[in-house]
Amino acid sequence: MKSAWDTRIRRATELTSVYPFAAEALRFYAQAALLQQKIYSDIERSPAQFISMSDSIWGELTSSALQPSFSEFLRNVRAIAPSALGQAADEILRRNSSSSSALLEKIWPSAAAIRDSEETKDIAVAERGLAWLFLQPLAEYLATRRRVLSDESPRRCPVCGSNPIVGVLRPEGDGAKKSLICMLCAHEWTFRRIYCPACGEQREPQMAFYSAPEIPHVRVDICETCHMYLKSVDLTKTGLAVPVVDELAALPLDLWAREKGYQKLQMNAIGL
Repeated sequence: MKSAWDTRIRRATELTSVYPFAAEALRFYAQAALLQQKIYSDIERSPAQFISMSDSIWGELTSSALQPSFSEFLRNVRAIAPSALGQAADEILRRNSSSSSALLEKIWPSAAAIRDSEETKDIAVAERGLAWLFLQPLAEYLATRRRVLSDESPRRCPVCGSNPIVGVLRPEGDGAKKSLICMLCAHEWTFRRIYCPACGEQREPQMAFYSAPEIPHVRVDICETCHMYLKSVDLTKTGLAVPVVDELAALPLDLWAREKGYQKLQMNAIGL
């Protein structure tokens, strides 16, 4: 996993000069990923300090042990984040420890909770993003040690139940095979090419994709039935791409999709 963090950080740093319109977002992500890498290392040394393994499916957060690490993370993020995220970090830090612990617990997946439930919809986007950034290293650590849950729908992560953050097209034979990457635990699972991860639409005329000449290997997959979209990274065009990073770099596609009235299935690290 350490090599995975290094790969993301290196790719984000490289792309700051390639895509100047996304440089601020990429610089923030590279610095945030360094903080996440440290959290992951701490978890590796003492996993029981952060998670109770009494739940055989996913586990329950040890909120009291997480609180000092979360506060430290927020203080560090405050120094590097865009203004909206920095203000959100300040707001969480001003609250008492039980309030910020409750935020983490609402975001954390469990066997009984489904991502984006009514309980989490009232959480501010920036605060939710900060909680996700902090919890990602723990979720990634656990995902490698958890079986894939049987699930009737492949639209959410079969390990933790979260939304996908990006699609991936990987070379296979003379074509490409599609998969999705979880926004929280980074698990990747196979997905049908013509299928909406938001509503399950599978009629080809209702599905479309668009790309921009500035970033030809990233595209917007849209559904005309539910008017949701998710970006996909085509590794058949650029094998060096790191999907979660290149998705972040493709900001013009988010702006285009929003101007056309589409909503994103899952926000990324900067809330887009």
